[in-house]
Amino acid sequence: MAVRIVSAAVGIVIAAVVLFFHNTIVLNIALGLITTGMVYEVLKAGKCENMPIAFIPSLLYAFLLPFWAATKFSFLITFLYVICIFGGMLLKHKTVSLEKIFFILAVSVLITNAMSTLIIIHKSDPTNGLIYLIMGLCGAWLADSGAYFVGTFMGKNKLCPEISPKKTIEGLIGGILITGFLFILISFIYTKIMEGYYDTKVRANYFSVFILGMLMAVIGTLGDLSASVVKRKFGIKDYGNIMPGHGGFMDRFDSVVFTAPFMFVFTTVIDIFY
Repeated sequence: MAVRIVSAAVGIVIAAVVLFFHNTIVLNIALGLITTGMVYEVLKAGKCENMPIAFIPSLLYAFLLPFWAATKFSFLITFLYVICIFGGMLLKHKTVSLEKIFFILAVSVLITNAMSTLIIIHKSDPTNGLIYLIMGLCGAWLADSGAYFVGTFMGKNKLCPEISPKKTIEGLIGGILITGFLFILISFIYTKIMEGYYDTKVRANYFSVFILGMLMAVIGTLGDLSASVVKRKFGIKDYGNIMPGHGGFMDRFDSVVFTAPFMFVFTTVIDIFY
């Protein structure tokens, strides 16, 4: 438990530093490294590192796209990556495994584009981009923490014991409600900070914020369970050990792969701050 707490504290400090420099290239570098780590861990779990013609370009793609995600070049980079993968397949067509090629392609495109959505969220609104980014991350982690807390004290009915034995239905419901209310609290604090320190009038649509928080909890849980299924299929406990007691990059950000794109879609359709 002590190791887990220390790892979490270090992670929070690093996250705070990155967010402090959110308007610099630091955010892109951090997201590029995290995304590369996530892709590496999943491809390693799938024993794909013995296919350098696809493995290496995938890691480069995962690192580079966050630098161009909010520009018109993002599609070009993805297109060049796909061409590179299929070009390598043609060169090694006699020995290449089609199953692994398409697994590598799917994993890399999905994770990289989903994580790069955080950059798009941040750039989409000059005023509220940072809080959107924070909520996109918190939507996953608050739900997990809330579900763990409620499940520990009230959990009786297992949610899906074969996939994640510790998750309970009571924990899921508690996590959904807690995330909704915490999103309201975060939004309230944010509006007061903007008014008090930046002399900028920002109001929150608290009903939409509450709905957003609950939906993020549900979608984040779906992402967490999906990643757990992959781990079960590969027979591993954690994707990595970059954070002792917490696992690897993918273990920490698996829910974000689902919540970040949803956050972007929701805030594009509905103005939660105005």
